[in-house]
Amino acid sequence: MDELRTDCPDRSAPESLLVVAAHPDDIEFCVSGTVMQWIARGTRATYCIVTDGDAGGYDDRLPRQAMADLRRAEQVHSAKLSGIQDVRFLGYPDSLVEPSVALRRDLCRVIREVRPQRAIIPSPEINWKRLADLHPDHRAVGEAALRAVYPEARNPFAYPELLGGEGLEPWIVPELWLMTGPTPNQYVDVTSVFSRKVDALRIHTSQTAHFDDLAGLLHDWLSEHAQAAGLPPGRLAEAFQIVAAG
Repeated sequence: MDELRTDCPDRSAPESLLVVAAHPDDIEFCVSGTVMQWIARGTRATYCIVTDGDAGGYDDRLPRQAMADLRRAEQVHSAKLSGIQDVRFLGYPDSLVEPSVALRRDLCRVIREVRPQRAIIPSPEINWKRLADLHPDHRAVGEAALRAVYPEARNPFAYPELLGGEGLEPWIVPELWLMTGPTPNQYVDVTSVFSRKVDALRIHTSQTAHFDDLAGLLHDWLSEHAQAAGLPPGRLAEAFQIVAAG
């Protein structure tokens, strides 16, 4: 059972998908169950990770560049487990992200290259219910990605070097799905792929090895979403806010 439960019309798996995240492991924590199910239905997906996560981890003996290299490798490995072959890293400094012109241009480039029918991005809004969602990088990436989707990626006069120098035609992303936001309006039942979601997250060993019960933590979180969606007891769900962007 992996139906969508929402106050919006049901959304089937898109032909093409772009998932933008601030750090390696953000996707696995928040939305990988949904992405796995769409891939199984034929979706072509790309992950775009804005930072290398060099400020993360719990081993102070490990040089920061080594941490960045490790987290890139963890993300690529984890993505493959989920069925993702196309993983792109923008290399911005972890914990120092701003919605700068440079970042928005880089995201516009990816959007025009991938030409997604749907994009999942972090919400630029604060979700006061969960401390883990308050990382400023998440909101900065969300704001930059939102501005890249609208109005910049569709505007031929925004970043003319992308069109004139790189031949990247403007692209309209029809629909945004925001993750970690305060007002979700779409829930996806991910019960059938929960064990795969946990396995994909465990690959991020540098970030998750210290959890005594990672599966239990995820189970509790996804159970809250399922309850909010009105799903039967025992079901698990991921939460989104859908924004029409076309």
